[in-house]
Amino acid sequence: MGNTAKRLVVLGSTGSVGTQTMDIVRTFPANFNVVGLAARRSLDLLRAQVEEFHPRFVSCDGTEDEKSFIALNGCEDRSLLEMVTEPTVDTVVTATVGDVAIPATFAAINAGKDIALANKETVVICGQLVTEAARKQGVALLPLDSEPNAIWQCLRGEEHKVSRLIITASGGAFRNTPLDKLPDVTPRQALEHPTWKMGPKITIDSATMMNKAFEVIEAHWLFQVPWDDIEIVIHPQSIIHSMVEFVDGSVKAQISPPDMHLPIQYALFYPDRVYNESIRQFDAVATGTLSFEPYEAERYPCFDMAVEFARREGTWPAALCGANDKAVDLFLSGKIGFLEIPTLIREALNEHQSIETPLLDETISAASWAREKVSKIVEG
Repeated sequence: MGNTAKRLVVLGSTGSVGTQTMDIVRTFPANFNVVGLAARRSLDLLRAQVEEFHPRFVSCDGTEDEKSFIALNGCEDRSLLEMVTEPTVDTVVTATVGDVAIPATFAAINAGKDIALANKETVVICGQLVTEAARKQGVALLPLDSEPNAIWQCLRGEEHKVSRLIITASGGAFRNTPLDKLPDVTPRQALEHPTWKMGPKITIDSATMMNKAFEVIEAHWLFQVPWDDIEIVIHPQSIIHSMVEFVDGSVKAQISPPDMHLPIQYALFYPDRVYNESIRQFDAVATGTLSFEPYEAERYPCFDMAVEFARREGTWPAALCGANDKAVDLFLSGKIGFLEIPTLIREALNEHQSIETPLLDETISAASWAREKVSKIVEG
């Protein structure tokens, strides 16, 4: 990176990935300049971030009184679109949940900003559109999520054809739960992930394995690998984050303790690697055995269903994403049971009329339609 600080806007700075991004910035203050921060909720945490990092621009929801800290700290209240297109910005970190930041992400790409991409929905909802836009503008899509980040690391420096991508999965909170107990599991139990500390939405997606379907979709579009050449395997220790097999049979794996700081740091410093004493190092002896298991389709009905719809392309993946968003929200609020999540998603998508070659607003509309459809099904 030389002596020039990379100028960042962080969308979703108060969430799980957002706060860990700020940890990296805090550790390397000479390497990063925070130009803008955005959050919808958690205004107390956002205020603390503003006071620490002194961004020029801030975006958040709230009343005028709730947002008074912005002006008090000498910042400007800006929309997401205004922040990400500022000439003083180099890289936009998309650490939001859902599709709220997708228009801003496209605006940033069109303005020539690199995207440090943690928001799965961006690629799930509009994978072809976002990858084509990035290629057209000559900007980088830098995956922050641990699995696509691992694939990216394994592919670095390789010019030979990929034979397979192997994406690992922890199996989530209910990997060992008897199948007959799954109808009665609670949101609190689902949030008890065995190896990762994440936000509630992604933790539930891990329990259903929907997150793994989303990562298959990400891998297909980000790395241009055919659907049939992407596999998943259960890896309970969450130490190997993904593997890449090449045509000669060689397999490269990215290995590290389950901690998002490393993939975030790799993306932010790319193409450089730097030492960070706060990031846990891999200890082979202490780790012991690494094991792998096939996933059980009966335990994770969301996975096969999601990949089935994603392979149809058009607006099917967008509708899938919207339906899942709402179903997870309903489960977390106690309005439906755990096993109703895949049932509701399929019921909603059975009525979806896909657009074969959608525009951006049509993909976002498809996701909104699916959320509303799931709500109507539950409301009766």
